[in-house]
Amino acid sequence: MAIRTFDGSMVALATPFRGGALDEGAYRSLCRYQLESGTAVLVPCGTTGEAVTMSAGEQERAIRIAVEEAKGRAAVVAGAGSNSTQATAENVRRAREAGADGALVVTPYYNKPTQAGLVEHFRLVAKANPGFPLIAYNVPGRTGVDMLPDTFAKACDIPELVAIKEATGNAARPIEILEKCGERLTLLSGDDFTVLPFIAAGGKGVISVSANVAPRMMADLVAAARAGDLLRAQKLQVKMNNLHRLLFVESNPIPVKWALHLMGRFGPEIRPPLTPMTEANATRLRDELERLGLM
Repeated sequence: MAIRTFDGSMVALATPFRGGALDEGAYRSLCRYQLESGTAVLVPCGTTGEAVTMSAGEQERAIRIAVEEAKGRAAVVAGAGSNSTQATAENVRRAREAGADGALVVTPYYNKPTQAGLVEHFRLVAKANPGFPLIAYNVPGRTGVDMLPDTFAKACDIPELVAIKEATGNAARPIEILEKCGERLTLLSGDDFTVLPFIAAGGKGVISVSANVAPRMMADLVAAARAGDLLRAQKLQVKMNNLHRLLFVESNPIPVKWALHLMGRFGPEIRPPLTPMTEANATRLRDELERLGLM
């Protein structure tokens, strides 16, 4: 039986906290906002979700809530990566048991594996979770290692590996991966700034930070780009460009959580070592949200 894959406008969910704990009411509300606004896939417990500062129990609860809210209307792909292959395999198992449809697995960070080590990492994680879809997340700006197109080609014999979240910002990268892998892997942009050119080059969607605050605009952008309506897609990409810029003016997810706070979706709490957004940038962000009619 074919293993499920994923595409469209996918949101890297931010995680609301209150009093040091997961704010379940606000989190459910954010999930519903996404589902009502055209988001195709919920992605809890990634970088934007502050998973690295959440306990295993908190992560499992966040995944279960996303699954409960999706209720078959959207897929749920849970962040499950770490820099330990054994821990990653265990994280994927827990995500599966919590009801997720797939797992987002970042390339191991800090220990900087070789290209052969990257293939072995995904092979072992898949072997420990047979039949469960995995999306590889390549973000060298955070991990310190770049999984190259030739390496993805070598990983194509791992049936559980169904897609790539590619966040190098390299416009040539999707073409290079298609050259090496053909249509074997679904290509997903991991960079809000390049959704249109990425899809035009063969991508099938995006795992987006900006979709937290502007889900309908992002869903419309992805739909227009995939339909070949390049003029509409271009207008939306340009319209959202300053929002993308401001949501990355400080380390993600500092700005996106502040934006959601300004929008009244949840409180401003963020976990150390991240800190609240600076006043000057917060003012600029508020002005942009007002310009886009999101306040």
